[in-house]
Amino acid sequence: MAEPDTLPEPDRLDDAPHPRETLRLYGQDEAEAQFLDAHNSGRLHHGWLLTGPRGVGKATLAWKLARFLLATPPDAGGLFGTPAPATLDIPDDHPVARRLRAGADGGLLHLRRGHDEKGRLRQVIRVDEMRRLHGFFGLSAADAGRRVVLVDAADEMTPNAANALLKALEEPPPDATLLLVAHRPARLLPTIRSRCRTLRLAPLAGDDFAAALAQAGVEADSAALAELSSGSVGAAFSLVRGGGAELYADLTALFAGLPRLDRPRALALADATAGRGNETRFHLTLTLIEQFLARLARAAILGPRPEAVPGEAALMARLAPNAAAARRFAALADRLGRRARQGHAVNLDPASLVLDMILQIEAEARALS
Repeated sequence: MAEPDTLPEPDRLDDAPHPRETLRLYGQDEAEAQFLDAHNSGRLHHGWLLTGPRGVGKATLAWKLARFLLATPPDAGGLFGTPAPATLDIPDDHPVARRLRAGADGGLLHLRRGHDEKGRLRQVIRVDEMRRLHGFFGLSAADAGRRVVLVDAADEMTPNAANALLKALEEPPPDATLLLVAHRPARLLPTIRSRCRTLRLAPLAGDDFAAALAQAGVEADSAALAELSSGSVGAAFSLVRGGGAELYADLTALFAGLPRLDRPRALALADATAGRGNETRFHLTLTLIEQFLARLARAAILGPRPEAVPGEAALMARLAPNAAAARRFAALADRLGRRARQGHAVNLDPASLVLDMILQIEAEARALS
């Protein structure tokens, strides 16, 4: 098995800083203010559920809350004359910040997907990970002071793991806080959700999105990426690394010919998703086709949005001039996405699946024309 420090981390995007290394959080002032107010008013809940789209800073906020809690005395909230903190920010050179970056603070238990005997990431958080809670909470207050549990992502837990976490939420020890990152909170047990206070994070926009991109080391047109990623820095990072902006431009250029397609061009685009090493290209193509159809539907109903590529607004206005057309394209997006992923799951040819999607879109455009 690979050495621990060489294993892939399930909560890190390739080549991007890990959330524990990201000290600045952009665009989530409301969520930060809610947590700080609860802390300073003496109403700090023991369980917090951080929700919102992928890539908008949920894990970054969770690590920021962990730093704050472990670096702040339990009585710091205006009680007994102790000044209440005015911010959640902890200096980069603070001992707690340094220990958390190094993964060496005994006050934090970080629970996430583990690895199998061959060093491969598991697809779920198993109950053996959650059993670590018992030993962690067995520490005395003198040994640990505040204790923080960070679960990322909680919606990846198996049923047994979820039940183990529920027990900790039902009977937490004093000065313990559980921070649960969840991309799809509806998958969590209702009893887990009911025992947590929710902080919902919003998609990023404007200067916040551009600044978060720069912090992640991405140099690209932030306005176009904001549109394609729906304000998710994580999605934008993946788009840039996978050539998503260029691929979306190719798709838009192809669909500009609707209701008649350039067949050789369509075949070339589909063929690029086949073969060994093109798995990422295949999934990105599916995502961007669905994105195009979703943007098409939204533009017809809500009006034009900023363009992700030049000429996109005029194309969408022509293809979906009314709400009835928008509804048909929205239904088509859902149907095609499910069919393609189901086909891929049973090892159908990726190029054939993508080409079928494109031809179905052509057929819908012809019917509407």
